[in-house]
Amino acid sequence: MIAITDKEFEQLSAYIRKQYGINLRSEKRNLVMGRLYNELVKNGFSNYTDYINYVLSDKSGMALNTLINKITTNHTYFMREAEHFHYFREVVMPYLLQNEKSRDLRIWSAGCSSGEEPYTLAMIIDELLGRNKVWWDTKILATDISSKVLEKAINACYEKEELENISPQWRLNYFQKVDENRLKVVDRIRNEVIFRRLNLMDDIFPFKRKFHVIFCRNVMIYFDKEIKQRLINKFYNQLESGGYLFIGHSETIEKGTSNFRYIMPAVYRKD
Repeated sequence: MIAITDKEFEQLSAYIRKQYGINLRSEKRNLVMGRLYNELVKNGFSNYTDYINYVLSDKSGMALNTLINKITTNHTYFMREAEHFHYFREVVMPYLLQNEKSRDLRIWSAGCSSGEEPYTLAMIIDELLGRNKVWWDTKILATDISSKVLEKAINACYEKEELENISPQWRLNYFQKVDENRLKVVDRIRNEVIFRRLNLMDDIFPFKRKFHVIFCRNVMIYFDKEIKQRLINKFYNQLESGGYLFIGHSETIEKGTSNFRYIMPAVYRKD
């Protein structure tokens, strides 16, 4: 294992925090070394200073993209924090269907990882609307900083054990068999989700219209207080009045720090 010095870790951490908001705390030091070791060996580097300089000088952006893929954690699964999906189905969707006269639902899955979250939302919408879906624009935007997980999300192919939380009816209606161990999301659901690579630290988001619902769950746990607050304010500005923000159950918005109204654990609303 090639050890990273204090100075090198501080340099790498400062850059990652500034560019992507991720706080590489000192306890993550061994994790960073483990995940980046093969990259150093593959490129012939014996220390992290040379590797960092290589990443920063690579005009193609490929080295930086690889670095982000290596250090980001993308643990998720279908129906994670299921209470949110139940609330979305039972409360949020009826409200939107009744009040959105343009029949244009704008939903953003920010930090979508390998696609389980946006595909679940798409399946809920499909099931609720049924034949009336043809009259609605129900496309879901799903973004992540990692091109690696986006590739899996776009492919929409999952191992059987990854679908343990999916009901038998949903498996039948929304998945097709690839082989003995894998199933794939059917095209009509895949086509409902638009995947894009996006850095949540960008000063300006490239959206022309505001969203009715934003899911950004278990992403801000990697941000420090200042960056988290900045992102919460940006989410507020990106929501329509009456819109909902879903965050992870391990995350909170401190009372009095934003204009969001608390609804239930990890669910907030813009009045």
